[in-house]
Amino acid sequence: MKIEKIELRHIKMELISPFTTSMGTEYNEEHIIVRVDGESLTGWGECVAEGTPFYSYETVTTAWHILQDYLIPSILGKNISSVDEAILLYEKVRGHNMAKAGLEAALWDLFAKSKNISLSKMIGGTRNKVDVGVSIGIQSSAPELIKKIEGYLDEGYKRIKIKIAPGNDIEFIKAVRKKFPDILFQVDANSAYELKHIDLFKQMDDYNLLLIEQPLGYDDIYDHSKLQREIKTPICLDESIHSLNDTRAAIDLDSCRVINIKPGRVGGFRESKLIHDYCESKNIPVWCGGMLESGIGRAGNAALASLPNFTLPGDISASKRYYKEDIVEPEFVVNKDGTMNVPTKPGIGVEINMKMLEKVTVKKLVL
Repeated sequence: MKIEKIELRHIKMELISPFTTSMGTEYNEEHIIVRVDGESLTGWGECVAEGTPFYSYETVTTAWHILQDYLIPSILGKNISSVDEAILLYEKVRGHNMAKAGLEAALWDLFAKSKNISLSKMIGGTRNKVDVGVSIGIQSSAPELIKKIEGYLDEGYKRIKIKIAPGNDIEFIKAVRKKFPDILFQVDANSAYELKHIDLFKQMDDYNLLLIEQPLGYDDIYDHSKLQREIKTPICLDESIHSLNDTRAAIDLDSCRVINIKPGRVGGFRESKLIHDYCESKNIPVWCGGMLESGIGRAGNAALASLPNFTLPGDISASKRYYKEDIVEPEFVVNKDGTMNVPTKPGIGVEINMKMLEKVTVKKLVL
């Protein structure tokens, strides 16, 4: 297939409500939408680099630069027979996984459409529905948090995740577990703690948490192994895992017993599949994390989560969880049984709402 045209859009979508984590508060979500055209077909992908370098060193600005000046020139105008062949053309670019994942996602969509199959089927998915959970930012009080959780449980979410940070942790956990003794419940620290907080994490063992996500440094694997030896609750690594090699190291060191796979963080669906397969071989469960994606990225996450070893509910919430109006049709919804349908139409399986996409576009480039 000849790659005839590639378009980048810097989008900015207003969140329904502020989203607070240990890294700060977000009011809008900025990402890059990638469109790849070839032989009368169009593939769509979403680069989840944000406006700030707080979750990752990558930002919208750096990803735009890498896409425009290095990744896209590697494939534009060339005849490419597969996604793997395209990846080989730009693999000499080191790092910048989010930029790579945005382009790779559009290519997966394009090639799935060329074969008239869904993205889920293209990457080896085995399910038409996936279990979903919801992520809740740090709240001003325990009663406010309880109120939000009640609303999400009423909507059908199977698992609740709350963000924690020093000073906003154990009291919130106690309150949630007292009110909801039986729900699937996990916490996410986004690297806000150090080993000196080990006694706090030992306290968390008393509250039957599904897991503690990324408690220590964003680039750490070794110290997490020390913490995991001292607590019963499984540690889940997120920010520390960028590749299959990181995954091997974390499992060999027993730094975690669960892994969160975000295609943007690890460089795309190909690396996500490699991590998934390796974890499956080691009996390590995985789940699909989220980056407040629009429906384009959410469609990709739902397809990825349909692989067999995604055995824990993912952060693949309904469109209305974050946005008044999504940029895809139909929007994503949560079923009453706490699942989300995996699109079965060719490619990502949803149509782009071009009117809404234009509305949220800050900058556009056609190459």
